[in-house]
Amino acid sequence: MDQRISLITLAVADVGRSTAFYQALGWKRWTGIDAPDITFFQCGAMVVALYAAAALAADTGLDAPRPGGITLAVNMRGKDEVTATLDQAISVGATLLKAAQDTPWGGFVGYFADPDGHPWEVAWVPQFPLADDGALILPG
Repeated sequence: MDQRISLITLAVADVGRSTAFYQALGWKRWTGIDAPDITFFQCGAMVVALYAAAALAADTGLDAPRPGGITLAVNMRGKDEVTATLDQAISVGATLLKAAQDTPWGGFVGYFADPDGHPWEVAWVPQFPLADDGALILPG
């Protein structure tokens, strides 16, 4: 298997509400499909899908989607961008989980939860420079 993630699917209670939330953050919805129970967002080389929890449960064969212990993350170019991103998320309905703060390893990190409780890390990690297109560059 290639070492990459192509798509992250989030089980959501209300696709319309969650779509509106991410669009309020500035995300552009992919309009190549018009289905009421799923929304797609192109995120660089990856796609994030918002999928109705019941539909996801039916697709996966699970009784119900359950927490998977994952945190989604977006890396920024500096501390000011971290703070601005957290502020924007809160202003459109996110819940602040942890205010941005300096880390022992030299970064600056905060967390919010989207309307369905999915945790997002917003980070500036000086050891991981970002490419011009925003791709995370792991140093060699």
